[in-house]
Amino acid sequence: MAEKLIIEHSRPGTRGALLTPLDVPVRGTERLVPESLRRRAALGLPEVSEPTVVRHFTNISVLNHHVDKDFYPLGSCTMKYNPKINDRMAALPGFAGLHPMSPDESIQGALALLWELERALSEITGFPAVSLQPAAGAQGEFTAMMVAGAFHRTRGDDRNEVIIPDSAHGTNPASVAMAGMKAVEVKSGPDGRVDPEAVKRALGPRTAAMMVTNPNTLGIFETRIGEVASAVHAAGGLMYLDGANMNALVGLVRPGEMGFDMMHLNLHKTFSTPHGGGGPGAGPIAVRTDLAPFLPAPVIEKNGDRFRFVHDRPQSVGRVHGFHGNFLVLVRALAYIRSLGAAGLREVSRNAILNANYLLARLSEAYDLKYPGPCMHEFVLSATRQKKRGVRAADISKRLLDHGFHAPTTYFPLIVEEALMIEPTETESLATLDRFVESMLAIAREVETDPDTVRQAPHTTPVDRPDEAQAARQLKVKWTASRGDV
Repeated sequence: MAEKLIIEHSRPGTRGALLTPLDVPVRGTERLVPESLRRRAALGLPEVSEPTVVRHFTNISVLNHHVDKDFYPLGSCTMKYNPKINDRMAALPGFAGLHPMSPDESIQGALALLWELERALSEITGFPAVSLQPAAGAQGEFTAMMVAGAFHRTRGDDRNEVIIPDSAHGTNPASVAMAGMKAVEVKSGPDGRVDPEAVKRALGPRTAAMMVTNPNTLGIFETRIGEVASAVHAAGGLMYLDGANMNALVGLVRPGEMGFDMMHLNLHKTFSTPHGGGGPGAGPIAVRTDLAPFLPAPVIEKNGDRFRFVHDRPQSVGRVHGFHGNFLVLVRALAYIRSLGAAGLREVSRNAILNANYLLARLSEAYDLKYPGPCMHEFVLSATRQKKRGVRAADISKRLLDHGFHAPTTYFPLIVEEALMIEPTETESLATLDRFVESMLAIAREVETDPDTVRQAPHTTPVDRPDEAQAARQLKVKWTASRGDV
């Protein structure tokens, strides 16, 4: 006698409460699902119309701020618009459907793409060797410090100190520590730049490298970088560039010709792949010729018109990421580079610098500026003037949400009190920049006339200001829903 399987069926318009069992003859179900594992009760899943579901998730998608919704001026993060064509390239079945264990013979197109991206980044940076393996900027920093350590050890030199400016990104000292080295901080000069004399005082026989961001975290170009590099090299150290701010340099200058020996690139910043929310990312490193043997393995080798992964690299620091980095992010980066070309990449950098200086000129009268003068791609305002009225930088950031903008980077870098770090990027129009300026000026006026409104912001978001200290101490990472939630 045929087995029967009970299928739960909800009437239209119900939420799973009214069920009609349908007896459907099924042969051999006892061989598929053991009796003890078969359901005896309804799932209780809601049944709603397609418009209801679409509207629900559409409404959820705009509760949070994102770069497709409006301006996202996070300083030092380069939250620029991501061309959708890049996403379509990464979604091509020949890329998205690749298995990471595929043999080299079956992934020649992917290997050719990686090879071309390495060559493009080599040309952009001025370094002959590139590894695409690191999956984030911080991992690129860590990998480069591992390379630096390996380089010194092969020379019989057990150096373990890395000089870092006080304006550096927080990942710099963390990466140094993870690589088993010691961070040595040097103070910036009165102009916000690295002080060569302070660097010289910090140098010694244990100096392995110096990490510099250029333009630095204040958005200021390090005009004396050549002098700094000469001093570090004379002491036997390596010069490392944190490439987080490369969006101001692409097509204009090459770090390999500025005195640096190695660097990392944030493809999810400079080369316009999705950024934020914890990923995805890519942090390739580029190095001078004598550092190439220490790069992560495997490396891509080209023989004629064929490509292959080479694993036999005895001096390599080893693999730092599963397989070959975040491959689909790398696809997006090459699509971006090829679509713009050399002239387009130069225009990106120039427009990023132009936009930042436009905002700086319009906002510097309403907010304080600790380090005046032209900037590169970003700049740092100070809300010290507003603080005297009882309004802090965080309050201004919260109030911006009511104007439809994401907040700038707040309270960083640490060398600027009440810091508001702003990076407009090249993808924002003059109209958008003017709207942002008017909002910032309106908030500055509001601080003078109605400071409580700013202190109590935001007023229009689904969630008002949380108790951030309590949230950090009593973190809740598990989401629970009532039965009535859709």
